[in-house]
Amino acid sequence: MKNISILGSTGSIGRSTLEVVKQQPERFNVVALAAGANTELLGRQVREFSPKVVSVRGEEERRRLLPDLPVGTECLVGEAGAREIGSLDEAAVVVSAIVGAAGLMPTLSAIRAGKDIALANKETLVMAGSFVLEEVAKSGSRLLPVDSEHSAIFQALAGQRREDVERLLLTASGGPFLHLPAERLALVTTEEALNHPNWSMGRKISVDSATLMNKGLEVIEGRWLFDVEADRIDVVIHPQSIVHSMVEYRDGSVIAQLGTADMKGPIAYALSYPERVEAGVERLDLTARGRLDFYAPDRERFPCLGLAYAALREGGTMPAVLNGVDEVAVEAFLGGEIPFLAIPEIVEEVMARHATDDASDIETIIDADRWARETAWQVAKERRSKPLKV
Repeated sequence: MKNISILGSTGSIGRSTLEVVKQQPERFNVVALAAGANTELLGRQVREFSPKVVSVRGEEERRRLLPDLPVGTECLVGEAGAREIGSLDEAAVVVSAIVGAAGLMPTLSAIRAGKDIALANKETLVMAGSFVLEEVAKSGSRLLPVDSEHSAIFQALAGQRREDVERLLLTASGGPFLHLPAERLALVTTEEALNHPNWSMGRKISVDSATLMNKGLEVIEGRWLFDVEADRIDVVIHPQSIVHSMVEYRDGSVIAQLGTADMKGPIAYALSYPERVEAGVERLDLTARGRLDFYAPDRERFPCLGLAYAALREGGTMPAVLNGVDEVAVEAFLGGEIPFLAIPEIVEEVMARHATDDASDIETIIDADRWARETAWQVAKERRSKPLKV
């Protein structure tokens, strides 16, 4: 029996993780859950899985949750509570699924405690890749990727010599606007941006998929997960989301991982690694799927991808700035404060204002993230009164 803590239990990855646990109750046991403000769902999860400890965003959420807590279940609060969930002695694996930069410190707490990390929070490596890997080396923790693309690469690398790797090929669905005329991008609504054609995801990642920023963040994450430089990581648009990613080797061979679009697959692999277990995933029938298409991404229509590569090549605190600005810009778009095309414009402008610093300590990284968010809100306010570039 493997004990599991989940950081972000009420989000899409957290919910899928609990579905995997229900498929394999003899293998996995939930000992701790951390969530934000969705106490109604967390209460149902607590009643079903009986964790020893839970954590919520604040005191108000704690008061709402208390009636649902069984005797003996402790309720923690805030980032300190999430960090404690991450380092809980009883847990062997910590699922890092808190959305955005908020997941960095709880995940770092789990790493320092020597836990195996089922990593769905890509921001941990985007913001602090080199620093985090140093902490992993010190503690003996393992990073097991949960993103479908990085899980696919992880599987395609299994049993192969790393010196034989030529390129990593990250596949991207292209999002809901892949074939939308360029002139329509200025007018897209939040509802359209959230309507992903293949995956059921949270609001932030759905918008990032629509701008291709999500793929840019995955490029940065992949650089650190697999120790491959930016110029050997390519993005390929694959609208069917059947080929989850590929590795090209020096002899020209390409090894791919295929499957249906269901996050329970990579979650189960991370939890059970190196074994494979039944996770309730629909079997892939290639004869029923028909054609599989692949395209080069259009970086002019979707500049966020290029901005992510630029941040990775710049290094230091620039990736943390990229991430922080994007979180603010997406929030402003979802709130109806800026149009869709303003997202990459704001990211580009704030990156241009940033004086890159060395990212060798966590305080510098957090300071860069804070500066990026404050500056991004200022730029977003300025953009409301200026015509957008279309």
